[in-house]
Amino acid sequence: MQHPRIPDEKTVAALRKAHPAAFGPDPATRRRRALALALPAALFLWCLWDFDATPLRLWQGFGRLGEVLSFMLPPHVGFDLRELGEIARGLGETLSIAFLGTILGAMVALPLSFLGAGNINRLPLLRFGIRRGFDVIRSFETLILALIFIRAFGLGPLAGVLAIAVGEIGVLAKLYAEAIENISKKPVEGVTAAGGSRPQSIRFGVLPQVVPVLLSITLYNFESNVRSGTILGIVGAGGIGFLLSDRIKAFRWDEAWSIIILIIVMVFIVDWISGKLREHLIRGGADTKIE
Repeated sequence: MQHPRIPDEKTVAALRKAHPAAFGPDPATRRRRALALALPAALFLWCLWDFDATPLRLWQGFGRLGEVLSFMLPPHVGFDLRELGEIARGLGETLSIAFLGTILGAMVALPLSFLGAGNINRLPLLRFGIRRGFDVIRSFETLILALIFIRAFGLGPLAGVLAIAVGEIGVLAKLYAEAIENISKKPVEGVTAAGGSRPQSIRFGVLPQVVPVLLSITLYNFESNVRSGTILGIVGAGGIGFLLSDRIKAFRWDEAWSIIILIIVMVFIVDWISGKLREHLIRGGADTKIE
C-alpha cells in the first residue's frame, strides 16, 4: 500500500509536465547533453594528441618563443630615410590593396546579393545556385587566391587587389543578401500599394533600409582586409608583408618588431576611423527608419 504522503506516478508525471524546471531534465535529456559535451571534448583531445601538442613540446616552444621576443627588444629605431620611405610605401600599398579589393568586391557582390535574397529572387533554383556560388568563392583563402593571381598576372599589388576582391565577392554577397532578407516589408508594400513597379519597390522600399547596413558591413570588411593584406606581401602580392618577411628571413628581429608596431598603429587608426563611421551610419539608419 502506498504511503498517503507520497504522490503516485500519475501525479508526478502531471507535476513534471506542468513544472518541468522544478524537476530538472529527464534522464534521456541528461544523456544527450552529456554526449553533446563528450564528443567535442574527445575531438579536442584527439586533435591535441594527433598534433603532438605534448607538455614538453609546448614548454620547449614557449622557451624558444621567449628567445625570439628577446631578440625583438628593444625595437629598431635607426632606419635611414630610404628604409623609412620603403616602409611608408609598403604601408600605403597595403591600405590601397585592401581599399581597392574591398570596393571591387562590393561592386560585384551588390547585384549578386539581390539574386541571392529570398524576398527579392522568387526563383528557388536560381537562388540556390547563386547562394552555393557564394559558398564556392568563400572556400578559397585569400592567400591561395593571391598565389593563383601571381601566377597569372605576375608579382605586385595587382595580384593582391584581385585576391581580396574575389574573396570579398563571396563574403559580402552573402552578408548583403542576409541583410536584404531581414528588411521590413511595410515600406515595400507601401510603394507597391501606391502603384510602384518592382524596380521602384526595390529602389524606394528596400535600398533606404539596407544601405546603412551594407556600408557598415563593407567598412568592417575593409578593416579585416587591412589586417589580412599585411601578409599578402609574403607571397609577393605587394604590401608591407614583403618587408616584414624580408626582415624575419634575415633574422633582423628588432627591425621586424618595429615594422609590426607600425602595422599595429596603422590597423588601430583604420579600425578607429571605420568604427566611428559605422556608428554614424547605423545611428543614421535607425533615425531614418524611425522617421
